[in-house]
Amino acid sequence: MGKGSGYGKVILFGEHFVVHGVAGIVSAIDSSTDAIVSKGESGLVVKDDRKTAKGYSEEKRLQQIESIERMLKAMDLDPKLPLDIWIGGSLPGFSGLGASAASSVAIARAINEEFGLNLSNEKINQVAYEAEIAYAGNPSGIDNTAATYGGLMWFKKDSTGGPDLVERLKIQMPIEIVICSTGKVANTKAMVEGVAERKKANPAKYEPLFSQAGDLTVAGRSALEAGKLEKVGELMNENHRILQEIGVSSVELDYLVDVARKQGAIGAKLTGGGGGGCMVALTPGKDLQEKVANAFRAEGLEVLATKIGVIAR
Repeated sequence: MGKGSGYGKVILFGEHFVVHGVAGIVSAIDSSTDAIVSKGESGLVVKDDRKTAKGYSEEKRLQQIESIERMLKAMDLDPKLPLDIWIGGSLPGFSGLGASAASSVAIARAINEEFGLNLSNEKINQVAYEAEIAYAGNPSGIDNTAATYGGLMWFKKDSTGGPDLVERLKIQMPIEIVICSTGKVANTKAMVEGVAERKKANPAKYEPLFSQAGDLTVAGRSALEAGKLEKVGELMNENHRILQEIGVSSVELDYLVDVARKQGAIGAKLTGGGGGGCMVALTPGKDLQEKVANAFRAEGLEVLATKIGVIAR
């Protein structure tokens, strides 16, 4: 029996843009997915005990099977190897939290332990990236990197196929955030493909927006490292506006952003692929975090009150 875990994540700056080589900032959160793997008798049996948005497990089921087969192949194992897999942990299965990447890293680590493969974290990250292809089509690599290593990171995808640029960022202390789910399962693959198609069809509109997103990420890094959280919040708000412009927000996400800001969040934006999924609000301090979280709970919405900048493994 092998065990493993992987961090959930929020993207503070750069989702969608990172796929096209623009830098992004991602943080693991203080919630993770756990997995237990044992050799099975016949076929692949997956028991998913995560708390999920309605329809998440069913919507992702075929992608999950493909992802596990991809992982096994990347680990030089038979992709049809019979396995019994349990998935659980404190990270909800909401779109936008890197749930698929966290589960991929957790499963890869559990397989690694069960079969005594002695794979490095770098190899686990590569295996999880292969798994993410099943979920995202053309993943940036930012989710699996955060799930593998934890912490707060600057990420830039290498357009030539070489190693991605990953830099560890340092902040003074972990910062409280509130994540709220729209309750809608997002199709990340479709959202990524849609942005790529619209960018190709209308470069005059999209290229300036991508450039603005890159500038925001640079400014966001400076503000985070300097501890200027009000500035970080302003930049997150602007990032959400640009994500609206490229067509990946939704009525539900915009509503959650508006509620968070009215309750005092210093910044709020969608996180992840958009089209559903989750919003993240920057709420430094336990009191502000609880105020924003309780406003969502009062409406019967699914909330995760957690922190960014958690110490890596």
